[in-house]
Amino acid sequence: MENAASMLESARRTITMERDAIDALLPRIGDSFAHACRLILECRGRVVVTGMGKSGHIGSKIAATLASTGTPAFFVHPGEASHGDLGMITGDDVVIAISNSGNTGELVTILPLIKRRGAALVSMTGKEDSQLAQLSHANLDIGVEQEACPMGLAPTSSTTVTLVMGDALAVALLEARGFGAEDFAFYHPGGTLGRRLLLKVSDLMHTGDQLPRVNPETLMSEALLEISRKGLGMTAITDGDGRVIGIFTDGDLRRTLDQGLDIHQTRIEEVMTSHCRSVGEDILAAEALKVMEDSRINALLVTDTEGRLVGAMNMHDLLRAGVV
Repeated sequence: MENAASMLESARRTITMERDAIDALLPRIGDSFAHACRLILECRGRVVVTGMGKSGHIGSKIAATLASTGTPAFFVHPGEASHGDLGMITGDDVVIAISNSGNTGELVTILPLIKRRGAALVSMTGKEDSQLAQLSHANLDIGVEQEACPMGLAPTSSTTVTLVMGDALAVALLEARGFGAEDFAFYHPGGTLGRRLLLKVSDLMHTGDQLPRVNPETLMSEALLEISRKGLGMTAITDGDGRVIGIFTDGDLRRTLDQGLDIHQTRIEEVMTSHCRSVGEDILAAEALKVMEDSRINALLVTDTEGRLVGAMNMHDLLRAGVV
């Protein structure tokens, strides 16, 4: 148990030190940060992130975050840049170079070439008097008083701070561009958010011969056959012009049977639910889901602007599409 207590204390100390290192970033968000944002917003090319070792791993994540939030970006390994990959960088780009020391050899080697290309240079360093910081158009201070590693060797607090600075930069740019949830979804079409924000009711609804519908004079027994054939757990009731005047669901059937009504003698208009909820086909599937949740229903009719039935969907359709 003593070992367990020691490990827990070590974990808490690490988290506390890294939290304090992040807190120390707040007063550093100033003119240099704003200048870095302007350089990237005015960039006609792409953002190229580079860094060695652990800084490189963090740089890859920063590049991915930028790319997914409206700022085209990619990562270039500085060692590979010296052997041909420098051709990926153009004068229209902004380079974000990451080095805690600011004097990493592989980065220092390619700095003159980046400058010669004419690319704007933003650095993230822990030393403002380093070569990288001095040669940059904007330097973001990611220095930490000490690493969480007790030996002060393994990059811990410094990499955490770098990641947070990268996130701060990405979010500031995201908001400056007016990048919204729907934009994010277009960059993540395979994810849950993409499905929720890109799919419309028209993409999921049943139409044509798949639509359950009967007229008001239809007997309940016939309406139940229509519900069974179409498999949506309900049927729409429409007038002669195709306008929806009601709906009959499994729930309505249970309530009807409780009243002891004869399904072979009762017309559907006598037991249907009038003034039922419906939606247009152009709204997002996520909005239709909210209507269903708020109304506590499992199926929904889709109508045009004149109230005519054009489609129908149920909760299973949303589940299959991954909207729920």
